[in-house]
Amino acid sequence: MMLVINAGSSSIRYAVFDDQRAVLAGRFDVGPAGHGAALAQVFAAMEGAGVPVGRLDAAAHRVVHGGAGLLRTCRIDGAVEAAIAACVPLAPLHNPANLAAIRALAAMVPGLAQYACFDTAFHATNPEVAVRYALPEAERARGIRRYGFHGLSYASLVARLPGMIGGALPKRLLALHLGNGASLCAILEGRSVATTMGYSPLDGLTMGTRAGGIDGNAVLRLAEVHGVAGAAQILNQQSGLLGLGGSNDMRELRATEAGRFARAHFAYWVQRHAGSMMAAMGGVDALAFTGGIGENDAEMRAAVIEGLSWCGVALDSVANAAGALRIDGGEAVSAWIVAAEEERWIAREALAVRATEGLA
Repeated sequence: MMLVINAGSSSIRYAVFDDQRAVLAGRFDVGPAGHGAALAQVFAAMEGAGVPVGRLDAAAHRVVHGGAGLLRTCRIDGAVEAAIAACVPLAPLHNPANLAAIRALAAMVPGLAQYACFDTAFHATNPEVAVRYALPEAERARGIRRYGFHGLSYASLVARLPGMIGGALPKRLLALHLGNGASLCAILEGRSVATTMGYSPLDGLTMGTRAGGIDGNAVLRLAEVHGVAGAAQILNQQSGLLGLGGSNDMRELRATEAGRFARAHFAYWVQRHAGSMMAAMGGVDALAFTGGIGENDAEMRAAVIEGLSWCGVALDSVANAAGALRIDGGEAVSAWIVAAEEERWIAREALAVRATEGLA
């Protein structure tokens, strides 16, 4: 059995898979006692469900940032752990939590094989012109470049969509991962060629609490007024839908004028960035919505599709309201809803690596 861990600074999501079949899943908060205590709660839940830790063959972790060097799922050893730690300056809000879970699990279950799957890896196929910032070489050497995120979601979508639609993967696919964290990805012949997130998950679309794209001088001004830590807090945790509408819950935002503006802002910037993604792949053949908002907010999907009617996509309002697999009206560009399955994809990737080691 495979334990999949998605560790954040304030919570741990987990799932247990038996040959890619989910047998248990849940979430626990990370309190003052840290990730070890949260993992102990995970183990207790597993025991209570008849899945004791002793039945585990391995564990796999979502690691947000793999930098420029960690480009595929791998078994965690000392060198890999050090490489993940070296990426902490690139993802100070995420990689420390990922490392904490890895180290806590190693201490609690010594000898259990652990694997790392990287959210940045899917975007390693982006061309250099897409990832390089126009900065002096000395600054680029610090690792300041575009990386992109939500790669596990996109990789899973690419692998599953052909089977869902009963045909080949659309050549030019615009994938929309819309949730509290949100991004778009231009997928050309199954490979990422552009994405809206950049050096960090802050860039791009309006998000639940993140500002999205903002002028660098505006960031400097915020840092001047509030200090670097204060500016980071504002940009990452007080902005986005929350900053505009007073909530990061799309359902609550429907109730107020400010909330409705926040929803319109979200849709507008999805549409604006969608045009950029289409340009990166020379057009579009299909849209695929995923993530909490993409899967569940029919009104937002309708707003996005109606705003992109110029590209040849039309909405089937009945199918959209029903949350059907296909939600377009049969025009030149198709539109689909694909449930995010990041944990299942992580399990699949880790099992594939184990198979190469002769351990599957």
